[in-house]
Amino acid sequence: MTRDGAKKILLLAGSGESRALGQALAWRDDFDVDIRLARQMRGRDFPVPATLGGFGGDEGFRRYLEETQPDAVVDATHPYAEAVSLRTARIAGDLGLPLLHFERPPWEARPGDDWVEIAAPEACSALIPQNACVFLGTGRAGLERFACLEGRRVICRQLDMADGPFPFEGGEFLLSVPPFTAQAEMKLFQRLGVDWLVVKNAGGEGARPKLDAARAMGLPVAMLARPPKAEGVTRVETLEAAMGWAEAL
Repeated sequence: MTRDGAKKILLLAGSGESRALGQALAWRDDFDVDIRLARQMRGRDFPVPATLGGFGGDEGFRRYLEETQPDAVVDATHPYAEAVSLRTARIAGDLGLPLLHFERPPWEARPGDDWVEIAAPEACSALIPQNACVFLGTGRAGLERFACLEGRRVICRQLDMADGPFPFEGGEFLLSVPPFTAQAEMKLFQRLGVDWLVVKNAGGEGARPKLDAARAMGLPVAMLARPPKAEGVTRVETLEAAMGWAEAL
């Protein structure tokens, strides 16, 4: 039940930033926050109660908004959750709901970094030579789109056991458990004989050590750009800005 005078906010979670925002909103008496997670986040539990599971597609999401009638929606999903973010912007716009996209800033190259930005996984084919050893730090989602890398040794790091075989020839999974350090990443890349890294520009500090290691070793990095964003959506990159937006509702 919504408290008298409290603003009801639907928080679509899935990033480290969503943890902090969910907790900050839940501590306040002037907000009632409804937190939804598409799937369990790795690491510690979400700091406040959250509902796990999707909405059942576009119509399910629209129906949920119509039934629960939040005052606003905050999209704090992963920076590469393109389909979810575009759907949220479209349906919230149709219903006239205020929408905020809260997303950490992308990484920026530092002196000594050798990055090539690519718009799609398929661009790796023309960039990375045959017989190279490629360290794929993009996660399992969309892995089949890197089939263009056949003819190279492709090592895809996973944080838990793979639930099936590698989707194309020449690839292998590597099970590793975070946290990672730059020194440990350098030792790993040396042991594997890595020639190239392919990485999503997720931003944040937790995944940065592999980039620090690549810079120290002079390894080139194919940096997969973030997906296009819906137009007309307010965007912030800090917790303070997100809370300021909510307070101004």
